[in-house]
Amino acid sequence: MSQPSRLLENWTPDQAARMENAIFVAQHRLHDLEMFRDEHLLEIIDAHPRKDLGINTMGTDPELHGEWQEGRAENLNAEQLLEAVSRGRVWLNLRRVMDHHPEYEALVNRLYGELEDTCPGLATYNRSANLLISSPQAIVYYHLDCPVNMLWHIRGTKRVWAYPLESGIVSDETIEGVLCGEKSEELEFQAAWDEMAVEVDLKPGEMITWPQHTPHRVVNTGGVNVSLSTEHMTKRAARRNNVFLANRHFRQLFGGKFHRTELTGWRPAAKEFALRVMRRVPKLAPATPQGYKYPITFEVNLEAPDCVQSLANNDQRITALG
Repeated sequence: MSQPSRLLENWTPDQAARMENAIFVAQHRLHDLEMFRDEHLLEIIDAHPRKDLGINTMGTDPELHGEWQEGRAENLNAEQLLEAVSRGRVWLNLRRVMDHHPEYEALVNRLYGELEDTCPGLATYNRSANLLISSPQAIVYYHLDCPVNMLWHIRGTKRVWAYPLESGIVSDETIEGVLCGEKSEELEFQAAWDEMAVEVDLKPGEMITWPQHTPHRVVNTGGVNVSLSTEHMTKRAARRNNVFLANRHFRQLFGGKFHRTELTGWRPAAKEFALRVMRRVPKLAPATPQGYKYPITFEVNLEAPDCVQSLANNDQRITALG
């Protein structure tokens, strides 16, 4: 199979100008690449460090985000893990693929090179990417991401709901909590909010992105799903995060309101500068965000329902046998 000369498909500068300001769907050619076929995925999974392999399962009700669980694979190899994905209810997240696999580093940088060539004024840094491989009926609960996030869909089908920030269903305090690592990215959700969402059925060869901090959720609708999730920062994205963090830190230090979130003018520039200075002064520095960590509650087991074996049940069985 010949490889595409360009990764972006049918993009124009006028179209791309909306990318950071609207919920945006566009076309790409990643699904034509050999590196996303099963034989290559097996090689990548086996070579990927287990410390950066996220293994998750979940329930079926989008309002019960507490059913999102972190698991482990014990000694299962890539072929067994892909079997669990195809037969069960398992989500594999190969984190930081650019750091561990040179071919993915080259691919993502090529992708961003084309983006910057197509989008006048776009300058990205802190690029990262995760390779997502998930079961036909898997879901991702309502959540938000701190960097700018783009979901490049490659195999299978999925439905995405993105909830415009102007709907007001996510508070500034919630965004602050996620940025500080005090809240998980999975947030409280009400099904009635779907009336305010932009709903997209995503097919191979399509990408969706949204303004930074836009909450969204995903349901796989057919086949084993493979997607590349990329994240990046821009000067504007960094300022947005810093304004939210500054508001929170200044309220803790000085009291007062500190709730304004505009990004242009002298006020946000001063907030960002002050926060950067405070980070260098131990007595004034905010706590370093640690990120929310899920406990390990299951292991992948090809003989278990949905290929998921609860560790609590396993521990109880071992205790009974002893």
